[in-house]
Amino acid sequence: MATEEATLKTVGDKYRSFLYDEADQKIEWRHGGPPTYDDVNKLFEEGRTKEWPKGSLEEIVQNAVKSWEMELSHKIHLKDFKTINPEKFKLIVNGREGLSGEETLRLGSYNALLKNSLPKEFQYYKADEESFESSHDVFRSAFPRGFAWEVISVYSGPPEIVFKFRHWGFSEGPFKGHAPTGEVAQFYGLATLKVDESLKVEEVEVYYDPAELFGGLLKRAPISTSCQDAAAQSSTATHGCPFSK
Repeated sequence: MATEEATLKTVGDKYRSFLYDEADQKIEWRHGGPPTYDDVNKLFEEGRTKEWPKGSLEEIVQNAVKSWEMELSHKIHLKDFKTINPEKFKLIVNGREGLSGEETLRLGSYNALLKNSLPKEFQYYKADEESFESSHDVFRSAFPRGFAWEVISVYSGPPEIVFKFRHWGFSEGPFKGHAPTGEVAQFYGLATLKVDESLKVEEVEVYYDPAELFGGLLKRAPISTSCQDAAAQSSTATHGCPFSK
């Protein structure tokens, strides 16, 4: 459940409830103010495979995870999070040792989800070499329209919510030196949310295969350094580089 990329603007959001009432509160935002998710919401609405009834458990879980991701990507202090219990929160990915709320916030969603213990030569993405900001830049470049997320199924309700999810975007910018394909890159996963009596999350456990995502991002051959520089300036460039044709 990596970040659904957003731009900065003070507006509400129909999928992320806390954006409506936080614009005027004394919250320190990573980029100066609450974000807007207009582009990724459009991608989500055009590409989702499920449209859940309003008020359904599936919709509640979907929006809760989107709200948590928003806080993780855009708030600076854990004390300002409304979706989790900061004292108890733990993120466990593919059976690895759990990360505390502060550790998850420091790493960022991409690094927290993609961190692994494989030898460096077998790592598609080296989370240990990326900062919070650089990790977001990598995927913002690869997915200019955003990286959308949806709930596919919910198998049990609170206090331990078990669900299946899908994460997708269009490979329209370079990823780690590889040319974009113009196709959908996506992966599916299973997750559990353990919540307290006020429905704040105490533990998130996620299982998925990163190779499913990277298989869609690394299909094309590596591109030249000059083309990578051009792509970094504009993911929609149409001059000179083979990946833009």
